[in-house]
Amino acid sequence: MTRLDELVAYPMKSLDGVRIDRAEIGPYSALRGDRSYALVEAGVDPATASVGGGGGYVNGKSEPAIHRLRASYEVAGPADATPTAVTLERPASGDTAADERTFALPEEGDALAAWVGEYLGYEVDLVREPAGGFPDDRAAPGPTVISAGTLEAVASWFDAIADATEARRRFRPNVVLADCPAFFEDRLFGDHGTGIRFSIGEADLVGVNPCQRCVVPSRNPDTAVEIDDFRETFIRQRRETLPEWTASDRFDHDFRLMVNTVVPETSWGTAVAVGDELEVGDVVGVEETDSGVVVA
Repeated sequence: MTRLDELVAYPMKSLDGVRIDRAEIGPYSALRGDRSYALVEAGVDPATASVGGGGGYVNGKSEPAIHRLRASYEVAGPADATPTAVTLERPASGDTAADERTFALPEEGDALAAWVGEYLGYEVDLVREPAGGFPDDRAAPGPTVISAGTLEAVASWFDAIADATEARRRFRPNVVLADCPAFFEDRLFGDHGTGIRFSIGEADLVGVNPCQRCVVPSRNPDTAVEIDDFRETFIRQRRETLPEWTASDRFDHDFRLMVNTVVPETSWGTAVAVGDELEVGDVVGVEETDSGVVVA
């Protein structure tokens, strides 16, 4: 039986994740506390900014230096990854010395932004969204899902990716599954207008679309050194290893990996935990609206 093997939350968008044993599914969001804070260029409104490179967010797409910041967290509770404090370590950069500091949140958010801005060389703001976080896919903001077998397979495509753990750090999923074949998660989406309902623990989720990738997985998560021809190699290998069950009009190109989900309102406040079994349910209708994907 396919089971949940790892849960990872990212309390601050684009910074290190934290492995947890159990997580509540928050309203409108993935794991409670996931990406509850983000860095944006000073003065940018995160509600209107694009998560793509150059869209105002200080993320891995737009700022390679963000990879070299290390982060560890104190979180709100055993099932709530909202950070109450974060310890950041920055390398030396230009006239800025290597340094490590701990910031209480939200009280020292401005000080954190100033410290990170000093490292980056431009002003940034720390913004907070306690209700739903700052997901990359605003239409399908539920937990992202991938299998351990997939991470192992992708790691094998590149000499520069040490193992499945490094692949996980590059692709940044919330949920990693075990006891299933590589690319099992491709079973969790269908054609446009549909989704695949599945359950993990107490939670029902709906898989919507295969995640379109960006430049971030091509970079070493510690050094930001980029793998040459990453996209071309990935596309070739993905095409050569594509399972028959991936067939979908949502899979319109081969630079896709992982599944984006939505959480029906009936599952808000439920919990998932390491070891929970996954059960695949039925195909359901979904409607893509201006406010996101709605399960029919």
